Amino acid sequence: MHWIDFSIFILYMIVMLGFGFFFLKKNKGADDYYVGGRNMSSLHVGLSVVATDVGGGFSIGLGGLGFTMGLSGSWMLFTGLIGAWLAAVFLIPKVKGNPVFDKAYTFPEVFKYYFNARVALIAGIISAIGYAGFTSSQILAGAKLATGTFADLELNTALLIMGTIAVVYTVMGGLKAVIYTDTLQWALLMTGLVLIGIPISYTAIGGWEGITSTVDPQLLSMTNITWQNVVYWAVTIIPIWFVGMTLYQRIYACNDEKTAKKAWYLAGLFEWPVMAFMGVLLGLFAKVGAGQGMFDYLGAENISDTDPETGLPMLLRTVLPVGLMGIMMSAYFSAILSTADSCLMASSGNVVSDIIVYFKDVDHESDSFLRFSQVTTLIIGVAALLIATTMTSVLDLMLYSYAFMVSGLFVPIIGALYWKKSSSIGAISAMLIGGGTTLYLQIFVKQLPYNLDPNVFGITASLIAFVIVSLAFPDSDGELDTEVKDETLVEEQINT
Repeated sequence: MHWIDFSIFILYMIVMLGFGFFFLKKNKGADDYYVGGRNMSSLHVGLSVVATDVGGGFSIGLGGLGFTMGLSGSWMLFTGLIGAWLAAVFLIPKVKGNPVFDKAYTFPEVFKYYFNARVALIAGIISAIGYAGFTSSQILAGAKLATGTFADLELNTALLIMGTIAVVYTVMGGLKAVIYTDTLQWALLMTGLVLIGIPISYTAIGGWEGITSTVDPQLLSMTNITWQNVVYWAVTIIPIWFVGMTLYQRIYACNDEKTAKKAWYLAGLFEWPVMAFMGVLLGLFAKVGAGQGMFDYLGAENISDTDPETGLPMLLRTVLPVGLMGIMMSAYFSAILSTADSCLMASSGNVVSDIIVYFKDVDHESDSFLRFSQVTTLIIGVAALLIATTMTSVLDLMLYSYAFMVSGLFVPIIGALYWKKSSSIGAISAMLIGGGTTLYLQIFVKQLPYNLDPNVFGITASLIAFVIVSLAFPDSDGELDTEVKDETLVEEQINT
C-alpha cells in the first residue's frame, strides 16, 4: 500500500478514536452510555441501525455472494428490509409506545415485564454470548480485509490492530459515540462505493462487455437462487429485528415512537436495494476480474481455488489508484467497525443491566456505575478478540451467533407481545430447546432434510415447546401481573 493511502487510513482511525475520547468527557451515566441519552434523531438512529446490521461481515459476505451467486445474492438483504418494516409496524409500538419501557436499557427487560426476572436473566445470558461472538466475527472480518489488502500483514497482527481500535473507542464513548461514528462511517462507505469503488472497478473489468464475456449468464439473473436460500435467509435475518439487543438500544435511544418508526423505515430502504446491490455488484466485478486473470500476481491463478470473500479485497487492491485506495479501504473498515462497536455495546449492556443487576441493585446514574460499565466493555472486548483468533470464517461465525439468539429468543418475544397464554416456564423452555436444537444440529449433524438450515428446526422446536409448556404450566398471575403493572403505572403518572 502506498504511503498516501496508508496515511489516509491512519487519519481515519485517529478520527474514530477522537469520537470515543470526546464522548468520554460528555457521558454522565447509563442513559448516555447505553441508550444515547434517549434523544437521538431518526436520521442518526436509522443510519446507525443499517450500519450495524449491514456491517463488516455482511459487506465482505455480500461480496462473496456476488462472487458465487451474482445479482441474486442481493435477495439476502431483501429479508432485512422485510424485517425492519415488520419491526416498525409490530414491535416498536409495543416497546416505544409503552411508558413502562421509558427507563429500559436492554431487550431482556421486555421479558422481565411480561414474564419475570429469571426469564430476563436467561435471555440476557443468551444475548450476551451471542453478541460477544458477533463482535469477534466483525473483528475477524476487518482482519481478513486487511490481510487481503496489506502485503505481508499476518492475520493475528491484523486482528490485534482492528480489535484494539474498535474496543478502545467503544469503551470510551459508549452508544453515543457508536451512533455518531456509525453516521460518519455509513456516509464514508456510501461515498466510497458510489463514487469510487463501483465506477472504477466497472471500468477496469471492461464494462458490460467484459462482464458478459467472462461470467456465466446465470450470475446476471435475479432468479439464480434456491428455495432453501430463501428459507435460510428468512429464518436467520427477519427474526433478528425482533430480538437484536443492538436494535432495542436504538429504539430506546429515539425521542419517541414516531422517530423510531421513521428510523426503521429508513434503515430498511438502505438495506435493500441500496446496500444489497452495491455489495453484490462489487463481488460480481471481482469474479470477472478473477476470470480475466487480474489477480494472478497475487497467487490466485485458479478461480475455483479463490476464496469468494477475498475476491473483493483483491479487486480493490488491484484497480484503485493511489489516494482513492486509502479512502475506499477506510470505507470498508468503517462498515466493519460500525457493527463491531454496536455488538460490543450490546453484550456489555446485557452483562451489566441483565446479569449483574439480577444479583445486585445498582444506581444507573452514578459515576461508579459508568466506570464499571466501561471496564466491563473492555473485558468483553478483549475476550471477543481472543475468540476471533480461533476462528477463520467470517459469515459462519457471525451466523452461528445469529442462529443461537434467533432460535432461542424469537418465539418467546412474539409470544410475550401477542399471546396472552404465554407463561414464564414456557418461555424458558422455548429458549433452551430452540437454541439447543440449533446448536446441536449445527455441530453434530452434517445433512438435514431438504438441506434446510438448523435454524428452521430450532425455531420449530422452540415454538412447539413454548406452546405445550405454556398451556401445561400457565403463570397463575401472569396476565394479571401485566394489567396490575399498567394500572400502577397509570396511577403513578396521574399522581405525578
